[in-house]
Amino acid sequence: MNTISGSRLRRALAVALTGGAVLTTGALATAPAQAAAAERVPAPAAAVRAPTAPSIAAKGGFVMNNATGKALYTKAADTKRSTGSTTKIMTAKVVLAQPKLNLDAKVTIQMAYSDYIVSKNASSARLIVGDKVTVRQLLYGLMLPSGCDAAYALADKFGSGKTRAARVKSFIGKMNATAKSLGLKNTHFDSFDGIGNGKNYSTPRDLTKLASSAMKNSTFRTIVKTKKYTARTTTKKGGTRTMAPWTNTNTLLGSYSGAIGVKTGSGPEAKYCLVFAATRKGKTVIGTVLASSSSTQRAKDAAKLMDYGFKK
Repeated sequence: MNTISGSRLRRALAVALTGGAVLTTGALATAPAQAAAAERVPAPAAAVRAPTAPSIAAKGGFVMNNATGKALYTKAADTKRSTGSTTKIMTAKVVLAQPKLNLDAKVTIQMAYSDYIVSKNASSARLIVGDKVTVRQLLYGLMLPSGCDAAYALADKFGSGKTRAARVKSFIGKMNATAKSLGLKNTHFDSFDGIGNGKNYSTPRDLTKLASSAMKNSTFRTIVKTKKYTARTTTKKGGTRTMAPWTNTNTLLGSYSGAIGVKTGSGPEAKYCLVFAATRKGKTVIGTVLASSSSTQRAKDAAKLMDYGFKK
């Protein structure tokens, strides 16, 4: 049996211990480096939650991206309902589409217009019989205070026929022809102001498409985003009358960031309606709520839908 001297044994043990120390040191040095590398690995991206569709009081609602036409929200969007004074969007569109339209042409206010609003207990621009009012002013009177007298004056002016009744019928015919040309298959008008005779209806989707088309006209856009307007008309004797300011019935203007229109409506059958639009960071959303529960609630419904539309 071979033996190892004490000095040789001590040298062997020293070599073994030194090697072990080197290995241990290497392992310790590698561990922090691996940990640091692990820290540099990006964590998995958190899942992006889609916005929750809002609940609205209105029986019908629709919102779309105005640039693309993409639907962003629907609720009974194709159900036909009474539209109230949102009808006046089409009234304005038909007027603004007239060839060689002169917005400064004057229209004399007739007793028939005044009698009409009294008989219907209708919303009014408080036009004075005998005054000469420009087409531009009538459009403001139509869209801001929702004047049915202004609507009647415009229908009488831009319809065709020898009698007032014939001219009004002709104008309503133009409204329906325009609806057909826009592909509004669930829309029909039997009045110039929304006070219908049983056949004045549309849907949230159709009204939104109508408003989107109307908003392409710069005069229309200017009018529907105006909060207040004061008309100066010519009296029967040739003087100047300063009308009481017309205030826009669309309360979203000035209260909802980016609001740019469009039109309110109401009535016993229609309840409370609102066609609305807003622009934020270059994106415009446009939509409609029909048959909401109150004038305050229709604005709340519209705000919810626009908030949702901007998130989509």
